[in-house]
Amino acid sequence: MDRDELEQWLLDSDPTLRWQVQRDLTGAPEEVWQATRASMAHEGDAARLLALQDADGQWAGGAYFPAGYTGEGPGQPWTATTWTLTTLREWGLDAAALAGTAEKLRENARWEYDDLPYWDGETDVCINAMTLANGAWLGADVSPIVEFFATKTLPDGGWNCEWVEGSTRSSFHSTINAVRGILAYEQLAGDDTLTAVRHRGEEYLLERRLRYRLSTGEPVGPWADLLMYPYRHPHTALKAVDYFTEAAAHDGIRPDARIVDTVERVRAACQPDGRWLQGEKLEGAVWFPLDVEPGEPSKWVTFLALRALQRQDAAVSGESAA
Repeated sequence: MDRDELEQWLLDSDPTLRWQVQRDLTGAPEEVWQATRASMAHEGDAARLLALQDADGQWAGGAYFPAGYTGEGPGQPWTATTWTLTTLREWGLDAAALAGTAEKLRENARWEYDDLPYWDGETDVCINAMTLANGAWLGADVSPIVEFFATKTLPDGGWNCEWVEGSTRSSFHSTINAVRGILAYEQLAGDDTLTAVRHRGEEYLLERRLRYRLSTGEPVGPWADLLMYPYRHPHTALKAVDYFTEAAAHDGIRPDARIVDTVERVRAACQPDGRWLQGEKLEGAVWFPLDVEPGEPSKWVTFLALRALQRQDAAVSGESAA
């Protein structure tokens, strides 16, 4: 495919992806991509998820797990409230399409862990990161979660979802999810309370070049090289490069040089036809598939890789020109 053919392939997609391709890759006028973005509320995958919302504001009757979930069956279910809200937010749905949801969840949703109020968060770092960003998006008061992130960093600068069990060493997975949630909170709420905390978490990952153990220099795990969509909970190469190039643009700085190894791994995964393949599919119940099967050319993975590489290359070439 040449660039025009590749863009046309990407544009032949659901509005959740198409509006971002228009804005970030093809340079479409704002009125064009904004119209596509607005169509999500009544057309395509976002509209399908909106139609599945329960009358009490939840999805699947639960906060993080579906109602009645017993832990049996393969994988983590991806259908309950927190995962569904996160998907809709990351797609860029206008929060107005969920008017009243924040209030309904405050009244009706409780965490499966200790029956805690929904917008107060719970003890899990990854869950709180999603909820922090989702609350900012919907206009909820998430100040208890802001306080959580301000006070629950570990001595090495990152986070671990198992801190409550006594863990004192940060996790790649927990830390990438934490900084992603905090960045989204900053962007949506216009609040820089957690910026310094976010930078400490970023440094934890940067010290390890997004993929190596600090103690031995060995690769931390095969998942660090994955390119997959949806992102869900793991730390992957694509998720990390997407985040760090976005965070650098938000902060007005060049992406840190320590991400280059992972950037080039993403670049090298491009197929001869200019597309990237779906790398993995996590098991667990879904409302409907969000992307293709592993090994198939993925529009989402291709778009996310192209956008991240475009950010990286523009920053580097801009600095060189300067």
